[in-house]
Amino acid sequence: MLTEFKKFAFKGNLVDMAVGIMIGGAFGTVVTSLVEDILMPLIGRATPGNLDFSERYLVLAGDVPEGASLEVAREVNDSILLTWGNFATASISFVILALVLFLVVKKFVAALQKEEEAPSPEPVLSKEVQLLTEIRDHLANRNP
Repeated sequence: MLTEFKKFAFKGNLVDMAVGIMIGGAFGTVVTSLVEDILMPLIGRATPGNLDFSERYLVLAGDVPEGASLEVAREVNDSILLTWGNFATASISFVILALVLFLVVKKFVAALQKEEEAPSPEPVLSKEVQLLTEIRDHLANRNP
């Protein structure tokens, strides 16, 4: 049973998949940081009033003081909030991640298609076949 597990666990495809999952997780963290720490502050800065998307919400129910921070609004009993700023940030992260994955997969598929379209090498002919081919070609090109 241990031998079977070793064969399963250390197959090339399984290890490659594990590495891909780890890199994908790290890439997701990088994209999240890019959006939350760089893009969203720049977008907020470009809006009137330097809009901070992480603090944007809409009160659907409850007595939340006007202008309260998101943290304070969440502490109000019986409050129902629509935190659209967090959703906007997550949506932008998704679009960036989907775009990068699309480009990577497209490049990968294009590379596979090039491999499939590569011409097969000419068959190696024996000396006799080569000689007979030369004779045939010479006779075909001869002036009558």
